[in-house]
Amino acid sequence: MAYLKLYRDKLRHNYEFLQHVFKDHNIEWGVVTKLFCGNEDYIREVINLGAREIHDSRVSNLRVIKNIDPEVQTVYIKPPPKKYIREIVKYADVSFNTELETIRLLSKEAVRQERKHMVIIMIEMGDLREGVMREELIDFYGEIFRLPNIEVIGLGTNLNCLHGVMPSSDKLIQLALYKQIIELKFSRKIRWVSGGTTVVLPLILRGDLPDSVNHFRIGEALYFGVDLFSGDIIEGMEPSVLELFTQVIEIHEKPLVPSGELAANPQGETMRIDEELYGKTAFRAILDIGYLDIQPDFLIPKSQDIEIVDASSDMLVVNVGQNERDLKVGDMVSFQLKYVGALGLMNSNYIDKYVE
Repeated sequence: MAYLKLYRDKLRHNYEFLQHVFKDHNIEWGVVTKLFCGNEDYIREVINLGAREIHDSRVSNLRVIKNIDPEVQTVYIKPPPKKYIREIVKYADVSFNTELETIRLLSKEAVRQERKHMVIIMIEMGDLREGVMREELIDFYGEIFRLPNIEVIGLGTNLNCLHGVMPSSDKLIQLALYKQIIELKFSRKIRWVSGGTTVVLPLILRGDLPDSVNHFRIGEALYFGVDLFSGDIIEGMEPSVLELFTQVIEIHEKPLVPSGELAANPQGETMRIDEELYGKTAFRAILDIGYLDIQPDFLIPKSQDIEIVDASSDMLVVNVGQNERDLKVGDMVSFQLKYVGALGLMNSNYIDKYVE
């Protein structure tokens, strides 16, 4: 038995912390819920906080949001696949875009549905994931603003999402300059410079964010309180909005070194023996979770006596020293999580999800 728990009070604490920061800097922001994989209970908790703008990367998740509260502004945060154009126009008020052909399709579908569809043009600023090349942006926008039922409400970028390129004041100033150039050339106002994600948050806190950046999309900081520059928890934020609980299904005192001829394990790794461990023992517990649900590297033990050894598909092995806590079969062991680990757990049908 393993389950994931969301702490409502900690979620609200982090939300109010971010609200205060963004209000002080005249920044609009939306909550990114793609971590929740469409879980209605968890998404409802976010909406109940008062969030009026929610970002997600799956159309099915946006449908859940609209079913809970049709008045929430929904944002599809990756270039739309052609296959889902109809659904994106129906369930996403806004979408991130980088392809002119895709925006033409969105325009035709928005006309058909008699809806206005808003777009944020993503610009390539060095991380080499999605984005229009900067030298092509003026011509790109010149084609878009002629399209019916399409409104460009922002220019944006993503950093630190693929190659780890970190944000800087210079990069964000450049992004804002493109907004100014487009507004002057085409006599059109663009509402947002959407340069902010969790990785940009430390620039606000240390006073390095250009004033022109006026829109953020926040997920990881809301749920984990993390500063992605330092890896530390942002002062004043909660690190464990989500917590994993998993049950001990075996515990015995065992040698620290395996016996017999060693070959590659199912993960393709061959263990290297530390000769200093020969003859030593420790209590070893097996927990009811495995690679099918999460990579062990994404687990953070809440107790210092827990040392993660490795996992198989459905079982996690940990050393607990001399078992001073007297763990027994049936006891629960808890872990904090890294973002990608929580994402895997949310997407696992084998992990129950609760709200505390």
